[in-house]
Parts: sequence; C-alpha cells; structure tokens
Amino acid sequence: MSLPSDFLWGFATAAYQVEGATEKDGRGPTIWDTFCKIPGKIADGTDGSVACDSYNRTAEDIALLKRLGSKCYRFSLSWARIIPLGGRNDPINQAGIDHYVKFVDDLLEAGIVPFITLLHWDVPDELDKRYGGLLNRQEFPLDFEHYARVVFKAIPKCKNWITFNEPWCSSILGYSTGFFAPGHTSDRAKSPVGDSSREPWIVGHNLLLAHGRAVKVYREEFKPADKGQIGITLNGDFTYPWDPEDPRDVEAANRKIEFSISWFADPIYLGKYPDSMRKQLGDRLPEFTPEEIALVHGSNDFYGMNHYTADYVKHGDGNPPPEDFLGDLTTTAFSKSGECIGPETQSFWLRPNPQGFRGLLNWLSKRYGYPPIYVTENGTSIKGENDLQEPEILEDVFRYEYFRDYVDAMAKAVSEDGCNVRGYMAWSLMDNFEWAEGYETRFGVTYVNYADGQQRKEKYSARKMKEIFNAVIEK
Repeated sequence: MSLPSDFLWGFATAAYQVEGATEKDGRGPTIWDTFCKIPGKIADGTDGSVACDSYNRTAEDIALLKRLGSKCYRFSLSWARIIPLGGRNDPINQAGIDHYVKFVDDLLEAGIVPFITLLHWDVPDELDKRYGGLLNRQEFPLDFEHYARVVFKAIPKCKNWITFNEPWCSSILGYSTGFFAPGHTSDRAKSPVGDSSREPWIVGHNLLLAHGRAVKVYREEFKPADKGQIGITLNGDFTYPWDPEDPRDVEAANRKIEFSISWFADPIYLGKYPDSMRKQLGDRLPEFTPEEIALVHGSNDFYGMNHYTADYVKHGDGNPPPEDFLGDLTTTAFSKSGECIGPETQSFWLRPNPQGFRGLLNWLSKRYGYPPIYVTENGTSIKGENDLQEPEILEDVFRYEYFRDYVDAMAKAVSEDGCNVRGYMAWSLMDNFEWAEGYETRFGVTYVNYADGQQRKEKYSARKMKEIFNAVIEK
C-alpha cells in the first residue's frame, strides 16, 4: 500500500479565513465583509478583519510549513486586493499583485509548491452591487476571465491553478439557504431577496461559464510557456443507502452525489448536466448554449477534491419542494440497521468515515475516466475543542487519527484500486475564520490564540503529519 514517490502533500487555507488586513494596501470590500456586518449571520458576531493576520505574517507561515515538512501549500488570492472593485474596466492595484508575487517567490525558495485558488467565495462586493454578482450570466464570467488573465500574467511561476473553490457552497449556501454571503434565500425572515428554487441553479451555471473562460485563457495564452495545469475544486460527501435492500435508497444515495458533485463535474467531463437533475429541476436548471458547453466540456486538467464525511441516504416521496437541492432525499447519521457513520465533531455536518473517502475516490474515478485528482481539502473539527485551554487544546489526537485513517484509505484507493491521486492538502494549516461559524470551530493542525496576538502553536496532528505520509509514500 503506497503512494508514488513524487506525491505532493501539504496544507490548505483561504484568503478571507486567514489573511486579515482587510483594509490594508488598497484592498476593496468583498461580499463576506458586507455579510459579516449583518447581525446574526456569524455565530459569534465576528468577521475576517484580523483573522490569523497571515497577510502580515507570510514569513512566519512559510517557516511553519517548512517545519511541518509540507511539500505544497494551497491558498487563495483575494480578488479585491488585485482589482478592488473587481471589474474588467476597473483599476488594478499593484500592491495586491506585488504581495502575492513575493509570497509565491518565497514559497518556491523554501521548496514548497504553490497551488493557487483564484476565488474562494470572497467575490468583490462592488460586482454584487453593480450587476448582481454571480447571478449575472454575461458580466460575471467576463470579469472573472479578466481577473484570471491579470493573475496568470503576474505569477507565471505558479504551475497549479484552481479556478473556484466549491461552487456548490457559493450556489446553495449563498443563494438557497442564505447561510453564506450574499445570503439570498426564499425565507423572508432571513433575507429580503432571493429565490431558492431558481437562483442557486443560475449561479452554478455562471460559475461553470466563468471557470471555462478562465481555463481557455490559461490554455491558449499561458500554458504553452508556463507549462502549468488548471482545474476546479468540487466538494461532496460519500453516501450509503439507509436500507441497502431498498433499490430506491440505493438510487437516492447515488443521486445525492450527482446533485452535489456531478452538477459541476458532468458538464466538465461529460458535456451535460446529470439526467437526475434535469428530471427534477426542469427549466429551472439552465440549458447550455453550444458556445457555453464548448467552453465547459473538457475544461479540467485535474480534479480538485474537497472531502470530509459521508451520510446514509433515504429516498424522498417523489414530490420534493421547489427549494429542494439534495435530490428528493434525506440524510442521516444512522442506517436502518442502526450503524453509525462515525463519531460526532464540532461541525453538525461532519462525522469521520475514512472508508467513504476511498469509496468516493473510486466513484469519481469510474465516472470520469480516472482523471488526475488532487485532494485540495480534507480534515476535521473536534467536539468541544474551542472550550479547551493550553496545553490540552494542543493534544488533538482525534484529528491525528482522522488524518492517519483518511490517508490510509487514500493510499489503498491508489495502490489497490488504481485511482490517480497526485496530491493531498489537509484542511487546515491553522485554526481560522470558519465562515458562518466564526472562530468557534477550529480545523487547524496549528492552534491560533486569537486573544494573544494570533500566536501560532503546533498541535499534535501537525507534528505527526510527516510521519503519516512517510509511512505510505514510496521511498
């Protein structure tokens, strides 16, 4: 059981979750800066204005990565640092570009391979105000294409690019449940605007178009000289039927993955939306024009995989409400026979289930022709971790065991099942701003003391990561 000797492993973060310095060096506001100001949207009433202060501590973060043995580092750029207003005719902020150019140079000098995500949810706020942001099928893809071109040109030394992080979250949590910025939902108690039955499907479509445009630019204008690769990162859980004897549950378990992952991956790899989605959503799911599908089909050099957990799935009654986004089904932590997916964590949606990781790697590989896969996020929170003090909070044995078991499952998927996994980035390098959960939920292998100047201290899991990978990578 082993991973190839050139396997890349490391850690991941995202700009709004770690950088802070939201008004420094000309950065413009994002939809998350705006969303965090609305009372009741963030669990502890906080925001990302300071976060881990990583914008001011790049040297410290790189030193940490080196100490942990990290071979690669996935981070995202703040679009609003580079083009503060976001648009293709808006001024470019050289200070923002300079910051990231130097960061990439410093990572490479430290022997760490950068993986850059162009957009990890923090859309420039002006684009939302100007034309509805992600809802605009014409303007948004063109503005994203322009931003991508500016960045590709500025950072030729980066060879690994991700267009979007988890478009499912931007679409569903941003435009159906209203849980994430910009908070649109049909629930008028939560938001004055939104249509949960239509907007998320429009947003998903527009993100695919913007992805396709950026990939075309990279392949035609930069890849021949820079020799890099580009893909998108998609999130999804593995599923098991609640009653494996009931063919309707078996079908629903498959459909859940189609509604979360294949929504984006099918157009990219197979050139169309899944039949199950078209059947349920009808004309609420946009149709691709021939020009659009030409952009999207075949637009991944690799598959970026974010994965955390698994669910048992029960079929619905065949009459899903218009705002349903799961695919006429319900999920549960327990099967019909009483088996449990895994132990509870601080995150209501996450229970460790390492065999589900192997299962999903195989599901994706079979459906999409065994593409190169980079695991761009994987990790866990721990129930009650934020209530602990030092030194107890540093002894995250539960997280170490999660990583050990998930990496073991991945190694088996590669060596025994033939999946083509090239790299793995643990979420996260450090505790950070966990979106709507604020700072109450911690995912880091490094403890960040927010009360004492964002001081970082490695947890047990951080110190064990190198050992976990040394055990499975060919010498």
